[in-house]
Parts: sequence; C-alpha cells; structure tokens
Amino acid sequence: MGIFDKCQAFTKADDVKKLGLYPYFHVIKANEGPIVKIDGNDMYMAGSNNYLGLTTHPYVIEAAVKATEKYGTGCSGSRYLTGNLDLHVELEAKLAKFLNKEAVLLFSTGYQTSQGVVSTLVQKGEHLICDKEDHASIMASAIMAKGAMADFVRYKHSDMKDLEKILSSMPLESNKLIVTDGVFSVTGEICNLPEINRLAKQYNAVVLEDDAHGVGVIGKGGRGTPDYFNQVDETDMIMGTFSKTFASLGGFVAAPERVINYIKHNSPALIFSASPTPASCAAALASLEILEKQPELVEKLRDNTNYMRDGFRKIGFEIISGDTAIIPVIIGDMEKALLFWRRLFDSNVYVNAFVPPGVPPNMSMMRTSYMATHEKHHLDYMLDVFEQIGKEFGLLDK
Repeated sequence: MGIFDKCQAFTKADDVKKLGLYPYFHVIKANEGPIVKIDGNDMYMAGSNNYLGLTTHPYVIEAAVKATEKYGTGCSGSRYLTGNLDLHVELEAKLAKFLNKEAVLLFSTGYQTSQGVVSTLVQKGEHLICDKEDHASIMASAIMAKGAMADFVRYKHSDMKDLEKILSSMPLESNKLIVTDGVFSVTGEICNLPEINRLAKQYNAVVLEDDAHGVGVIGKGGRGTPDYFNQVDETDMIMGTFSKTFASLGGFVAAPERVINYIKHNSPALIFSASPTPASCAAALASLEILEKQPELVEKLRDNTNYMRDGFRKIGFEIISGDTAIIPVIIGDMEKALLFWRRLFDSNVYVNAFVPPGVPPNMSMMRTSYMATHEKHHLDYMLDVFEQIGKEFGLLDK
C-alpha cells in the first residue's frame, strides 16, 4: 500500500491498550467540572484546563444557548466574507481592553492562532527564534515559516544566555520575532518574560508571548503573564485560547492595531477558515464577564494549587515548582508511570500521563491541573489516593 505501510506497522498504542495502560481518548459522558463520568464511574478530575470551572457555569451555558437561538449553529463562512458577527467584534474589543492592548483578532482555534500569526508575520529572510519547549502549534508554525525561506532557530529552554547568543549572531538591522510560551503547558513553568523583552529591545526583535495557560490563572485579575511581571507595555503581542479559562473554543492575538490590521488581511489561517461559532463567542464573552466581575475565582484557583503543592511536598513526591494551575508529579520510569496512571484511574482519579517523547527519558510524570471549583474534599481525596499509590510503588516512605 506504500504510504499506508507505516500505518500498518504502528502498533505501539495497540500494545499499550492490551496491557490496560492506555491513558488517552477516554470518553467522558457527563461533566460537572471537578467530577466527570467515565466508564460509568464518577472520576475526580485533575487533568482539565477548565481553570476557573466555567464550562458548566449556568451563565456561560445560557449565553451559548441564546446565541445559537439568535444566530444559528454556525457562521457558514470566514470572517473575511460572510462570517463576521457583531459577537466577534464585541469579543475582540472587550479582550483588547482587558489585556490593555490596542486591538485583538479572533481565530477559530488556539492552534490555528499560532499558524495564522507566526507564518504571516515572519517571511523570507527574516528570523524566527523560539524556546525549545514552546507548544507544538508554535513549532508547526515555525516549520511553515521555514518553508517560506525564513530563518528558524530554537534556543535552549528558558536559557537567556543562549537566547542572547543567538540574537547577537544575527545582523542588528534584520527583522526578528521571538516566540515563547508564557506558561509552559507540560511543566507549568513561567517564562522569564522581563529578560526576553529586554533582549528583544537590545537586539531589535519583537516578542510574541503565548498565554494560553496564563490568562485567568496569573496576573492581576487573571490578566496573564505580562501583567504578572508588570510587562504589558513591553510585550509586543499576546496570543491565547478560549479552550481553557474562557470555557469555549477559539483563539486570539492581541497587538498594536496596525499589526492586527495586517494579519487580518494577509493570514490564510483566518481568510480561508470558517469563523468561530456564535455559541463559542458568546461563551467566551460570558466567561470574560465573569472573570472581570469575580476576580476572587483566580484567588480560589491559586489557593487550590498552593494547597496541592504543599500536600504533594508533605507526602514526599517530587514535583516541579511553580505558581500556576499545573503541577507535574515526577514518577520517572515510563512503565512505572503508566502503571501509576492506571492505579489512579482505578481509584477514580483522572490525571494526564506524560511519557517520552513528550518528556525527557526518566522524567515521566503525572501532569495534574486544577480548577477554582475544586473543593477541599476533592483535593484531600486526590492527595490520599496519590499517597497510597506512591507507597505501593516505593516512591514514598511507608
């Protein structure tokens, strides 16, 4: 069959399924936020990006339903042609104000946002510099830019000396775009945005910061990584997604108005894609309204994650420290990690198993994440289960 040969030869997922250790594509049949129903069981959810718990908020659901009733289920075209709703324009304006940027442009997914921005801005003869741990959507965008004859270089993860070495090797007058995650999605680490911005100004570069896991989580009122560092004015562009804090689907980029105007009229990812659905926009708008009126949700999320960090440390687990909603619990060996995940699953705790090549060898982990709507009894149950299994696996003192 030629091109299908590799498909026939790929049996890795099947082999793991036969062992009962497959941690992916489990079907959720009901969702109340902290508790979901999988295989008929109520599961304690510690693997979701529903950071403020708004996907089941009555106000958000009502907004999505009303938008569907008013506009229908889809826009039947791109923003460029027949799919431009007043909801899109309203959401862009309110997000721009919230993030303290001149303008915002919406895309249909977060992944598409990276492609629509990076590959549109960085062209032949220009330079793209990315952190090695940037999200896969950014890497895909970089490959597109490289295919268009742009220069693409990656610097060592969060290594500012390596970033400066790369920048200093390029002609000062050349055009350069630095792209970094604000909060790295696997580890929950926060980038060194002040130093990145400083180097960008020194070496004539522009910064695009991906705040998918930062908005709604850190910064004043959940305004994200630039606000967290008091670097809003210094950060040239911010992109993000609606599939986490904003309880919806879609993405956005915030930037100077002239930059947004250029992307709007030149980005194939925008021009040739159907626009975000009415329900998606309405849900994001409702979520943004809640975030602005109830900043205490961000504090509750922070309290929950601090409680879990302290709990894991007291139990004796190795975790990656941070200040976000993501807490990776290091298991080490890949096989042990898959077995550990299965024991958690059988104990009605759902987390994300990260194994090579997604993480370095011997760094397999349970990537846990939390919501503002988790209550203390949810968190205590999960800590108790982790402790019991950790002792069974010899990861903790008995």
